[in-house]
Amino acid sequence: MPIPVVILPARFFSSSCGAPGSAVSSSAAEHEEPRKSELIFLGTGTSEGVPRVSCLTDPSKTCPVCIKAVEPGNRNRRRNTSILLRHVTPSRTSNILIDAGKFFYHSALEWFPAFGLREIDAVIITHSHADAIGGLDCLRDWTNNVQPSIPIYVAPRDYEVMKMTHHYLVDTSTVIPGAAVSTLQFNIMEEEPFTVQDLEVIPLPVWHGQGYRSLGFRFGDICYISDVSDIPDETYKLLEDCQLLILDALRPDRSSSTHFGLPRALEEVRKIKPKRTLFTGMMHLMDHEKVNDDLARLMETEGLDVQLSYDGLSIPVRL
Repeated sequence: MPIPVVILPARFFSSSCGAPGSAVSSSAAEHEEPRKSELIFLGTGTSEGVPRVSCLTDPSKTCPVCIKAVEPGNRNRRRNTSILLRHVTPSRTSNILIDAGKFFYHSALEWFPAFGLREIDAVIITHSHADAIGGLDCLRDWTNNVQPSIPIYVAPRDYEVMKMTHHYLVDTSTVIPGAAVSTLQFNIMEEEPFTVQDLEVIPLPVWHGQGYRSLGFRFGDICYISDVSDIPDETYKLLEDCQLLILDALRPDRSSSTHFGLPRALEEVRKIKPKRTLFTGMMHLMDHEKVNDDLARLMETEGLDVQLSYDGLSIPVRL
Protein backbone atom coordinates (compact mmCIF):
# COMPACT_ATOMS: atom_id res chain seq x y z
CA MET A 1 0.00 0.00 0.00
CA PRO A 2 1.17 3.59 -0.55
CA ILE A 3 3.07 5.08 2.39
CA PRO A 4 1.13 7.84 4.17
CA VAL A 5 2.52 11.26 3.30
CA VAL A 6 2.64 14.09 5.83
CA ILE A 7 2.11 17.62 4.56
CA LEU A 8 4.13 19.98 6.74
CA PRO A 9 2.46 23.16 8.01
CA ALA A 10 4.14 26.48 7.20
CA ARG A 11 5.83 28.34 9.99
CA PHE A 12 21.74 20.77 13.86
CA PHE A 13 22.35 15.63 15.87
CA SER A 14 22.20 11.15 17.25
CA SER A 15 24.46 8.53 18.70
CA SER A 16 25.94 8.19 22.13
CA CYS A 17 28.73 10.54 23.12
CA GLY A 18 31.15 7.77 24.03
CA ALA A 19 33.18 5.96 21.42
CA PRO A 20 31.91 2.49 20.46
CA GLY A 21 32.79 0.01 23.17
CA SER A 22 34.17 2.65 25.52
CA ALA A 23 33.38 2.83 29.21
CA VAL A 24 33.42 6.20 30.97
CA SER A 25 33.30 6.38 34.74
CA SER A 26 30.68 8.60 36.31
CA SER A 27 33.32 10.89 37.82
CA ALA A 28 35.07 11.29 34.47
CA ALA A 29 31.78 11.90 32.68
CA GLU A 30 30.94 14.68 35.14
CA HIS A 31 34.09 16.56 34.10
CA GLU A 32 33.83 15.85 30.37
CA GLU A 33 33.30 18.75 28.01
CA PRO A 34 29.67 18.53 26.82
CA ARG A 35 29.35 17.44 23.22
CA LYS A 36 28.62 20.36 20.93
CA SER A 37 26.66 20.49 17.72
CA GLU A 38 28.78 19.95 14.64
CA LEU A 39 28.53 19.98 10.88
CA ILE A 40 30.17 17.07 9.06
CA PHE A 41 30.85 17.11 5.32
CA LEU A 42 30.05 13.61 4.04
CA GLY A 43 30.70 14.64 0.44
CA THR A 44 31.92 17.75 -1.39
CA GLY A 45 32.09 16.65 -5.02
CA THR A 46 30.08 16.49 -8.21
CA SER A 47 27.64 13.81 -9.34
CA GLU A 48 30.48 11.78 -10.93
CA GLY A 49 32.81 12.34 -7.96
CA VAL A 50 36.58 12.74 -7.88
CA PRO A 51 38.66 10.95 -9.09
CA ARG A 52 37.13 10.19 -12.46
CA VAL A 53 37.60 6.69 -13.80
CA SER A 54 38.27 8.16 -17.24
CA CYS A 55 41.21 10.14 -15.86
CA LEU A 56 42.71 7.19 -14.00
CA THR A 57 42.50 4.95 -17.09
CA ASP A 58 43.83 7.60 -19.50
CA PRO A 59 47.29 6.39 -20.66
CA SER A 60 48.52 9.99 -20.79
CA LYS A 61 47.82 10.50 -17.03
CA THR A 62 47.28 14.21 -17.58
CA CYS A 63 44.88 14.92 -14.68
CA PRO A 64 46.97 15.72 -11.57
CA VAL A 65 43.93 16.17 -9.30
CA CYS A 66 42.50 12.72 -10.02
CA ILE A 67 45.92 11.11 -9.67
CA LYS A 68 46.37 12.73 -6.26
CA ALA A 69 42.80 11.90 -5.23
CA VAL A 70 43.55 8.16 -5.02
CA GLU A 71 46.18 8.76 -2.32
CA PRO A 72 44.92 7.88 1.19
CA GLY A 73 43.67 10.98 2.99
CA ASN A 74 44.02 13.26 -0.02
CA ARG A 75 41.49 16.08 0.15
CA ASN A 76 40.80 15.97 -3.57
CA ARG A 77 38.86 12.71 -3.00
CA ARG A 78 35.25 13.84 -3.26
CA ARG A 79 31.90 12.05 -3.19
CA ASN A 80 28.44 13.50 -3.84
CA THR A 81 27.66 16.69 -1.93
CA SER A 82 26.08 15.97 1.45
CA ILE A 83 26.34 17.22 4.99
CA LEU A 84 25.22 15.84 8.33
CA LEU A 85 24.23 18.04 11.23
CA ARG A 86 24.79 16.53 14.64
CA HIS A 87 22.30 18.67 16.56
CA VAL A 88 22.90 18.59 20.30
CA THR A 89 20.35 19.87 22.80
CA PRO A 90 20.16 19.36 26.59
CA SER A 91 17.57 16.61 26.08
CA ARG A 92 18.92 14.72 23.06
CA THR A 93 21.29 14.47 20.11
CA SER A 94 19.91 14.13 16.58
CA ASN A 95 21.55 13.35 13.23
CA ILE A 96 20.04 15.33 10.36
CA LEU A 97 21.27 14.33 6.91
CA ILE A 98 21.09 16.64 3.90
CA ASP A 99 20.82 14.52 0.73
CA ALA A 100 21.61 10.85 0.17
CA GLY A 101 23.14 10.61 -3.29
CA LYS A 102 24.65 7.81 -5.38
CA PHE A 103 27.79 7.61 -3.21
CA PHE A 104 25.99 7.83 0.14
CA TYR A 105 26.84 4.24 1.14
CA HIS A 106 30.56 4.88 0.58
CA SER A 107 30.44 8.17 2.50
CA ALA A 108 28.61 6.55 5.40
CA LEU A 109 30.98 3.57 5.38
CA GLU A 110 33.92 5.92 5.92
CA TRP A 111 32.52 8.72 8.06
CA PHE A 112 29.81 7.18 10.27
CA PRO A 113 32.28 4.95 12.17
CA ALA A 114 34.91 7.72 12.18
CA PHE A 115 32.55 10.19 13.89
CA GLY A 116 30.65 7.71 16.06
CA LEU A 117 27.42 8.15 14.11
CA ARG A 118 24.71 5.49 14.03
CA GLU A 119 21.09 6.63 13.72
CA ILE A 120 19.70 8.91 11.04
CA ASP A 121 16.90 10.99 12.55
CA ALA A 122 15.89 12.80 9.35
CA VAL A 123 16.89 13.28 5.72
CA ILE A 124 16.21 16.62 4.02
CA ILE A 125 16.35 16.66 0.22
CA THR A 126 17.66 19.63 -1.79
CA HIS A 127 16.45 18.37 -5.20
CA SER A 128 15.69 15.16 -7.06
CA HIS A 129 18.84 14.58 -9.14
CA ALA A 130 20.62 11.25 -8.65
CA ASP A 131 23.47 12.81 -6.66
CA ALA A 132 20.90 13.90 -4.05
CA ILE A 133 18.47 10.95 -3.91
CA GLY A 134 20.33 8.03 -5.52
CA GLY A 135 21.24 6.58 -2.12
CA LEU A 136 17.73 6.37 -0.65
CA ASP A 137 17.71 2.62 -1.25
CA CYS A 138 20.85 2.30 0.91
CA LEU A 139 18.85 3.49 3.90
CA ARG A 140 17.49 -0.08 4.16
CA ASP A 141 20.52 -0.96 6.32
CA TRP A 142 19.33 1.58 8.90
CA THR A 143 15.62 0.72 8.80
CA ASN A 144 16.33 -3.04 8.88
CA ASN A 145 19.07 -3.02 11.53
CA VAL A 146 19.23 0.27 13.43
CA GLN A 147 15.82 1.95 13.60
CA PRO A 148 12.24 1.30 12.43
CA SER A 149 12.01 4.08 9.84
CA ILE A 150 13.50 7.38 8.63
CA PRO A 151 11.58 10.61 7.97
CA ILE A 152 12.30 12.15 4.55
CA TYR A 153 11.57 15.85 3.98
CA VAL A 154 11.04 16.67 0.33
CA ALA A 155 9.47 19.35 -1.87
CA PRO A 156 6.28 18.40 -3.79
CA ARG A 157 7.98 18.46 -7.22
CA ASP A 158 10.78 16.18 -6.01
CA TYR A 159 8.32 13.80 -4.36
CA GLU A 160 6.65 13.41 -7.75
CA VAL A 161 10.03 12.44 -9.21
CA MET A 162 10.57 9.92 -6.41
CA LYS A 163 7.27 8.27 -7.32
CA MET A 164 8.99 7.28 -10.56
CA THR A 165 12.63 6.79 -9.56
CA HIS A 166 11.89 5.11 -6.20
CA HIS A 167 8.32 3.94 -6.70
CA TYR A 168 8.83 0.86 -4.51
CA LEU A 169 9.82 3.08 -1.56
CA VAL A 170 6.81 5.36 -2.02
CA ASP A 171 4.24 2.63 -2.75
CA THR A 172 5.26 -0.45 -0.81
CA SER A 173 2.36 -2.47 -2.25
CA THR A 174 4.61 -3.20 -5.23
CA VAL A 175 7.31 -4.80 -3.05
CA ILE A 176 7.63 -8.59 -3.09
CA PRO A 177 6.64 -9.93 0.36
CA GLY A 178 9.71 -10.43 2.51
CA ALA A 179 11.87 -7.98 0.56
CA ALA A 180 13.59 -5.68 3.05
CA VAL A 181 13.51 -2.26 1.38
CA SER A 182 13.99 1.08 3.13
CA THR A 183 11.11 2.10 5.37
CA LEU A 184 10.69 5.83 4.79
CA GLN A 185 8.16 8.38 6.04
CA PHE A 186 7.68 11.09 3.43
CA ASN A 187 6.98 14.62 4.65
CA ILE A 188 6.11 17.20 2.01
CA MET A 189 7.71 20.59 2.67
CA GLU A 190 6.79 23.84 1.02
CA GLU A 191 9.13 26.82 0.67
CA GLU A 192 8.30 27.91 4.21
CA PRO A 193 10.14 27.35 7.54
CA PHE A 194 9.51 23.99 9.21
CA THR A 195 10.87 22.12 12.22
CA VAL A 196 12.94 18.91 12.24
CA GLN A 197 14.09 17.40 15.54
CA ASP A 198 13.47 20.70 17.40
CA LEU A 199 15.52 22.60 14.80
CA GLU A 200 13.98 25.30 12.63
CA VAL A 201 14.83 24.80 8.97
CA ILE A 202 14.36 27.66 6.50
CA PRO A 203 14.28 26.65 2.81
CA LEU A 204 16.39 28.81 0.48
CA PRO A 205 14.88 28.57 -3.02
CA VAL A 206 17.45 28.83 -5.83
CA TRP A 207 17.72 27.97 -9.53
CA HIS A 208 19.75 24.91 -10.55
CA GLY A 209 19.64 25.51 -14.29
CA GLN A 210 16.97 27.33 -16.26
CA GLY A 211 13.52 26.58 -14.85
CA TYR A 212 14.75 23.96 -12.35
CA ARG A 213 14.15 24.75 -8.69
CA SER A 214 16.49 23.47 -6.00
CA LEU A 215 16.57 24.23 -2.30
CA GLY A 216 19.29 25.38 0.01
CA PHE A 217 18.60 25.45 3.74
CA ARG A 218 19.29 27.75 6.66
CA PHE A 219 19.87 26.39 10.17
CA GLY A 220 20.34 29.25 12.62
CA ASP A 221 23.08 31.40 11.09
CA ILE A 222 24.34 28.61 8.80
CA CYS A 223 23.28 28.71 5.13
CA TYR A 224 23.81 25.70 2.86
CA ILE A 225 23.38 25.99 -0.93
CA SER A 226 24.90 23.03 -2.75
CA ASP A 227 23.39 23.22 -6.25
CA VAL A 228 22.80 26.66 -7.74
CA SER A 229 23.11 28.59 -10.99
CA ASP A 230 21.25 31.69 -9.84
CA ILE A 231 19.78 33.13 -6.64
CA PRO A 232 16.34 34.77 -6.86
CA ASP A 233 16.05 38.27 -5.43
CA GLU A 234 13.61 37.11 -2.73
CA THR A 235 16.12 34.56 -1.37
CA TYR A 236 18.78 37.17 -0.56
CA LYS A 237 16.64 38.45 2.31
CA LEU A 238 16.75 34.94 3.83
CA LEU A 239 20.57 35.06 3.66
CA GLU A 240 20.95 38.23 5.72
CA ASP A 241 23.29 37.96 8.76
CA CYS A 242 24.57 34.57 7.61
CA GLN A 243 27.67 33.65 9.62
CA LEU A 244 28.69 30.45 7.79
CA LEU A 245 27.88 30.10 4.09
CA ILE A 246 28.39 26.76 2.34
CA LEU A 247 28.14 27.43 -1.37
CA ASP A 248 28.35 25.64 -4.71
CA ALA A 249 31.60 26.24 -6.68
CA LEU A 250 32.01 23.71 -9.49
CA ARG A 251 35.16 24.79 -11.30
CA PRO A 252 37.92 27.44 -11.05
CA ASP A 253 37.36 29.35 -14.28
CA ARG A 254 33.66 29.74 -15.09
CA SER A 255 30.12 28.72 -14.24
CA SER A 256 28.15 26.02 -16.06
CA SER A 257 24.48 26.15 -16.96
CA THR A 258 23.59 24.50 -13.65
CA HIS A 259 26.34 25.42 -11.16
CA PHE A 260 28.28 28.43 -9.94
CA GLY A 261 31.92 28.47 -10.89
CA LEU A 262 34.41 29.96 -8.45
CA PRO A 263 34.34 33.51 -9.93
CA ARG A 264 30.53 33.73 -9.63
CA ALA A 265 30.58 32.11 -6.20
CA LEU A 266 33.03 34.76 -5.00
CA GLU A 267 30.76 37.48 -6.40
CA GLU A 268 27.92 36.07 -4.31
CA VAL A 269 30.11 35.94 -1.19
CA ARG A 270 30.90 39.62 -1.59
CA LYS A 271 27.19 40.33 -1.95
CA ILE A 272 25.92 38.12 0.92
CA LYS A 273 28.83 39.04 3.24
CA PRO A 274 28.97 35.98 5.49
CA LYS A 275 31.59 35.81 8.23
CA ARG A 276 33.02 32.60 6.74
CA THR A 277 32.47 30.66 3.50
CA LEU A 278 33.21 27.06 2.59
CA PHE A 279 32.78 25.99 -1.03
CA THR A 280 31.41 22.59 -2.02
CA GLY A 281 30.46 20.64 -5.16
CA MET A 282 33.93 20.83 -6.72
CA MET A 283 34.93 18.90 -9.86
CA HIS A 284 38.36 17.51 -10.74
CA LEU A 285 39.61 20.86 -12.08
CA MET A 286 39.67 22.19 -8.50
CA ASP A 287 42.98 21.25 -6.85
CA HIS A 288 42.36 21.51 -3.10
CA GLU A 289 45.77 22.85 -2.05
CA LYS A 290 46.28 25.14 -5.03
CA VAL A 291 42.84 26.73 -4.94
CA ASN A 292 42.91 27.15 -1.17
CA ASP A 293 46.30 28.85 -1.41
CA ASP A 294 44.83 31.28 -3.91
CA LEU A 295 41.72 31.85 -1.78
CA ALA A 296 43.83 32.53 1.32
CA ARG A 297 45.18 35.65 -0.38
CA LEU A 298 41.66 37.10 -0.41
CA MET A 299 41.80 37.35 3.37
CA GLU A 300 44.82 39.63 3.00
CA THR A 301 43.43 41.71 0.13
CA GLU A 302 39.67 41.81 0.86
CA GLY A 303 39.19 40.29 4.30
CA LEU A 304 37.28 37.36 2.79
CA ASP A 305 37.43 34.13 4.82
CA VAL A 306 36.84 31.66 1.98
CA GLN A 307 38.16 28.11 1.54
CA LEU A 308 37.25 24.82 -0.11
CA SER A 309 35.64 22.22 2.13
CA TYR A 310 36.59 18.54 1.90
CA ASP A 311 35.08 15.14 2.64
CA GLY A 312 35.36 14.41 6.36
CA LEU A 313 35.67 18.03 7.44
CA SER A 314 33.94 18.62 10.78
CA ILE A 315 33.32 22.03 12.31
CA PRO A 316 31.61 22.93 15.59
CA VAL A 317 28.48 25.02 15.17
CA ARG A 318 25.98 26.85 17.36
CA LEU A 319 22.33 26.36 16.49
